[in-house]
Amino acid sequence: MKIHAFPEFLIRFRWIVIASTLIVMLGTSVGIGFFGVTNDYRSLFDDDNPQVVLLDALENIYGKSEKSIIAVEPKGQSVFQRDVLAAIESLTDSAWQVPYSTRVDSLTNYLHSWAEEDDLIVEELVIDAPSLSDEEVMRINEIAMSDNDVAGRLVSMDGRVAGLVINYSLPEGHSDEAVFEITDYLSGMLEQARAENPDINYYLTGEIPLNRAFSDATNDDLETLIPIVLLVIAVIATLLLRSLLGMAALMAVVIFSVNMVMGFAGWLGVVFNPANAGVPIIVMTVAVAHAVHIVESTLSGLSRGLDRREAVLEAMQYNIWPIFLTSLTTMIGFLSLNASDSPPFRVLGNLVAFGVFWTFLFSLTLLPALLAVMPLKSRKRISLSSKYFDWFSSFVIVRKKILLVVTSFVTIFLASGIFQLELTDNWLKYFDKRYQFRLDTDFVADNLTGILTLEYSLDSGSENGITDPDHLQKVEQFAEWFREQPEVLHVQSFTDILKRLNKNMNGDDPSFFKLPDSSELAAQYLLLYELSLPFGRDLNNRIDIGKTSTRLTVSLSTLTANQQQVLDARAQSWLSENAPEMATEASGVSIVFAHLSQRNIKSMLSGTIIAMALISLILIIVFRSLRIGLISLIPNFIPAILSLGLWGYLVGRVGLAGSVMTAFAFGIIVDDTIHFLTSYLKARRDNASPEEAIRKTFRSVGHALWTTSMILSLGFLVFALSGFEVSWVLGMLVMLTIWFALMADFLLLPPLLLVLDKKT
Repeated sequence: MKIHAFPEFLIRFRWIVIASTLIVMLGTSVGIGFFGVTNDYRSLFDDDNPQVVLLDALENIYGKSEKSIIAVEPKGQSVFQRDVLAAIESLTDSAWQVPYSTRVDSLTNYLHSWAEEDDLIVEELVIDAPSLSDEEVMRINEIAMSDNDVAGRLVSMDGRVAGLVINYSLPEGHSDEAVFEITDYLSGMLEQARAENPDINYYLTGEIPLNRAFSDATNDDLETLIPIVLLVIAVIATLLLRSLLGMAALMAVVIFSVNMVMGFAGWLGVVFNPANAGVPIIVMTVAVAHAVHIVESTLSGLSRGLDRREAVLEAMQYNIWPIFLTSLTTMIGFLSLNASDSPPFRVLGNLVAFGVFWTFLFSLTLLPALLAVMPLKSRKRISLSSKYFDWFSSFVIVRKKILLVVTSFVTIFLASGIFQLELTDNWLKYFDKRYQFRLDTDFVADNLTGILTLEYSLDSGSENGITDPDHLQKVEQFAEWFREQPEVLHVQSFTDILKRLNKNMNGDDPSFFKLPDSSELAAQYLLLYELSLPFGRDLNNRIDIGKTSTRLTVSLSTLTANQQQVLDARAQSWLSENAPEMATEASGVSIVFAHLSQRNIKSMLSGTIIAMALISLILIIVFRSLRIGLISLIPNFIPAILSLGLWGYLVGRVGLAGSVMTAFAFGIIVDDTIHFLTSYLKARRDNASPEEAIRKTFRSVGHALWTTSMILSLGFLVFALSGFEVSWVLGMLVMLTIWFALMADFLLLPPLLLVLDKKT
């Protein structure tokens, strides 16, 4: 079938086309009930991610890192009060009943040791808090604030906030359900604690609450933002198209496309998280951008006196080729996200590309069939729009050289802002303050201990080697080096336990608070201590089974990803110089997140370059002119640079969102350039001069480009309502890029064509 006969076929069999597309959409939409939402932060990473591999190795030795931290803040008083200690003691007992909990550490159940003649006594620091005397409370205060393992971890350095840490063992394959069960139980437990102790504030953070926040943010975006985008599209389309029926036809394409994507995702068993929950929103906005050209052209034809059939035929014949090109380039842009190091972005890219494909099909089948059966009326032509674009084209033609100079200076100035950008992240700030997790995490980080940690597994090189004096001295020196760093809040080291045991076994003489002199003595102390520990409170989270390596945990102040990596690099340098046999990279959840942005930027660089090269080659081939093809690259490359530069001046930091933004936006913004140049070249091939071709182009596609840019930018602006930083930053950057692209196509591309396209 020839391409010009295709629209005739569609209009002739319009009811069959509508019915068949409806059946396909409904059949696929059944899958919507099968897609999932994950609350696992690990879904942001590949299993073979080097930092994840290190984290898995650490957890295989010392146990899983999933935990919850509860901060207890008595209002206006120290935690070292009988009633406060009683509340912490009660909460500690309740915490053992939390589903899947394996260990609970708190100020009250901290295992304090001392010597009694030749015996080592290991006992919880607080027993039966309500019955404590004032002297006993003072003794507890002195012990806690002088113990490196307690102060700064289980109680704040000023004694005003206490901490409780719960570790979990989640069931394999059912961790999502377990997170809901745990967090729901914790919410009930803390609600009861608040009711019993109204003068005490409770705060909850940690990996398990983080996972729950991931799930809540994903559901919030899916449930809240989608209706808002639909409303925005409907309102803006109605205002700009000035036709309710035209808007309805447009919305049909949008809804059909989104249902196809989400249904397909369900059939595949796709699991969404906050990083890719915006798939339906992106598909909706892109669908409008493609379909609006046919609706606008049809309504324009009716305004010129064509009947409905002729108007639809003309709109199809005029737009079928540029819509194909824009769909192809948009798909290439989103498919380039497969180069991302983060799985959710690969899912996002593939699903949006799939949605663009169906948008293309529905725009060329369902949409014209609907327009052909709808009782569309000739809208009253508003001369203001036509006159405006006539005036604007004259303005561009007359002032082409001034515009080139001004846009060049603006481009250089804004592009310089890129050097102000710090490519970094802070996963503690991923959620805004509408989420209790963020508020509680900020409080704990500011008042109790660092949520960000660096974990080191320090290998002695031999079985039972952790008691070797030389090894212990190097571990102690490494711990002391960290304690001297300004970014460090607390260091938890195995050597602190041995120093305390050495003091205990020497009559609790403070002068013996140092490491034992011999390996045999250290081993005896360790064995005696382990035999004294109650069930569930062993040292397996600090030393490995073969006693070959020990764990050093460094709690940090609120640092960016770059600052964490810089600190770890200094630590690596210290190890290389002072203990090369123990040299190891930092591990832990924090450092895994810290490397995410940089890894994603590196992985996306190749994908972005390939996508840009492919799209550029397509434009050169399609326009059948190397000169025009190269000219078209300028307004396509500049917008992303300008938006990142402006972001550098205004914000100064961009992380995971910035690593995918360029590829993300490039495939979208090229659409306007294609429509503009397609119209321009058509006029030139009809022997119009460059000046007259510019005027005809603005008349024919100016309003449509303005409409698509308005809808696209507002659609992505809705992401600003997301509570997840990656989503709202990405939305804002793409929105800025779309507007810069429109300005480039209106103010830069026409002067370039007027200056460089002199050939007849």
